[in-house]
Formats: sequence, structure tokens, C-alpha cells
Amino acid sequence: MSESNRSDILVHTEAGIRTITFNRADKKNSITEAMYATMADALEQARDDVAVRCVVFQGDMAIFSAGNDIGDFLQQSAGGAPSQDASQRPVWRFLRGIADFPKPVVAAVCGPAVGIGTTLLLHCDLVYAGDNAAFSLPFVNLGLCPEAASSLLLPQMLGYHRAAEALLLGEPFMAEAALEVGLVNRVVPPAECNALAQAQARKLAAKPLSALIETKRLMKASQAAQVAQRMGEEGASFGRLMAGPAAKEAFTAFMEKRRPDFSKC
Repeated sequence: MSESNRSDILVHTEAGIRTITFNRADKKNSITEAMYATMADALEQARDDVAVRCVVFQGDMAIFSAGNDIGDFLQQSAGGAPSQDASQRPVWRFLRGIADFPKPVVAAVCGPAVGIGTTLLLHCDLVYAGDNAAFSLPFVNLGLCPEAASSLLLPQMLGYHRAAEALLLGEPFMAEAALEVGLVNRVVPPAECNALAQAQARKLAAKPLSALIETKRLMKASQAAQVAQRMGEEGASFGRLMAGPAAKEAFTAFMEKRRPDFSKC
């Protein structure tokens, strides 16, 4: 049994289950570069640890994650393309780590799941949602483009038109809609969500790990190369757009607490 000493992300391992908990509710569980580093490290260690058979991501009953911490994001410039140097930044390490993680990954989502809070779910194997969950992908609204291969995976999962609505408008959609399109497995009251995810993780942890890993590999084999390629393409576009006028206006407006004006972008 172990526990991380970094309070914004709690990492707890017991009975074959590594639980990664967003623990920054006062900041809406917005993710900093340090938090990405903690999660990337936790996944890398879990990948190599034969005692870890399953990983669970969870927040609390009111909030899963508001996405990137905007102030930290701007300071760290974590949106750059994954070049030789940038590829080792924590955000890219985390995205690669969850995309090709070989063991089962379960998520429990309550409240808002914004940006990466939604796109990380595309790389989970089982997702359970509280009936208060709200998923949103506001990349275009920030003058940016999708990440985590969501421009590939969302159309495959939702169909093109629903994916276009989610990515081009960036408006939230609720738990029942996510259930309908297959983004989540089950919708339950928020007070039951984390417990359900843990119960399902215990079932997975009791199964033969070699069979779990091979079954997951076979299910994902046809798209693995596409995911890696698309993440690279998105990263290059994301970095280019981050330096453009639309993103500068969006982030300036956010910091100034006003509506952005994209009329000249």
C-alpha cells in the first residue's frame, strides 16, 4: 500500500489497483504541469509493476477536471509540438502514457470534465459517470485544436456529425448523451460513481493479467499507429495555433474576464 506525497494528485495502490485521484477541488481540479508529471510517473511505474493490474482515474462528486490550469498552461507553454525536447514535457509523457498503457484503465467521472478531462477518457477501457457529469471540448473556443487523438477517436466513437458538434461548437453534453454514444458504460448517482469504478477495478484485478493485456492489445491494435500519428499531428497544429492571434485573444480575454472578440482572427 502506498500514497503519493503530492497533494494535488493522490496516487494510491492497493490490492492490484492504482488509483489516481484529482485532489485540487478548490481549483476545479484544473491540471498543472506538476500534476501531469505525477500522473505520467504513476502510469510509467504501474506499467512496469507486476503487482499493479488496473488503474483508476477519479475526481470527487462535484468535479472531475476543468482541464488545464490556464495560468500554469500559459506559463509553462505546454502546448508546443512534441519535438525531441518538448516530447519529454509532462503533458506529452502523460498523453503517451495513457494512450499506450497496456493494462485496463477505469475512470469515474462526476461533474464537469473539460478538455483533457474528457479526452483522457477516450483512452480508458471502462468509464462510469455520475448523473451530474458534463463533458466539453472547448478547444476551438480557445483558438486551438483537439488533442489526445480526439480528432480521430471522437468521430469513430460518436460518428462524424456528433463529433463535429462537440468539437466545433465546444458546448457541454451531459451524462445520458455520453451513455447513448458509448463514451461511458453506465450512469449512476454521483455518490455511487467512485465506488462503482473501484468495484469494477477489483473484478479486473482478479482476472489473469496476461489475458487482460492481450485482449486489450488486440482490441486496440488496428488503431494504435493511427493514434500515435494523430497525436503528433494535433501537437504540431496545437503549437502553431497557440502562437496565433485567436489563441492570444482567447487567453487574454480569459485572464481579463471578458468575452473574446474573434472578429479579426
